[in-house]
Amino acid sequence: MQIMLTLLLPRDEETIPMARHIASNAMQEIGVDEDAVQDIAVALTEACTNVLKHSGPGEEYEVSLDVHEINCTIRVKDTGRGFDSASLGPNRTDISSEQGRGIELMQALVDRVRFTSKPEAGTVVHLEKVVAYGAGSLAERSSRA
Repeated sequence: MQIMLTLLLPRDEETIPMARHIASNAMQEIGVDEDAVQDIAVALTEACTNVLKHSGPGEEYEVSLDVHEINCTIRVKDTGRGFDSASLGPNRTDISSEQGRGIELMQALVDRVRFTSKPEAGTVVHLEKVVAYGAGSLAERSSRA
C-alpha cells in the first residue's frame, strides 16, 4: 500500500494546520503508529513554518507526503530565494532561545532531514522517517494479502 498526496498551498499561516491535519489523517487511516504520526506532524509544521518565515518571494508552496511500506517521506518546497544549506553546519541554537530551533526539532523527530536549495529557485526540505503500523491496520492487512 502506498499513499501519495501533494498539496499546493498559498503562503498563509492558516494553511499550516490544514497541511498537518491532512497528512496526519492520511497516516492514521492506514494505521501508522500514533507516535510516528505525531512526530511527522510536528516536523511538517516546522518545515512549513520555515517556508512562511524564510523563503522570500513566492505566493505558493508545495507539501508532498509519500507513505510506502515502512517509509514516510515529506517534501516541503518553496519558490523563494534559496539559501546555502551547508551554512547550517553543526551550530546549535541556544536552548533558551524562543526562535531558531526548528531544524534541530525536525532532526530530533524524523530519521533524516535534508535540504536542497538553489539560489533564486527555492528550497526543498526532505523529511524521512521509518514508520510502523498498528496490529490489524489497513496497511498491515494489505501487506499480507
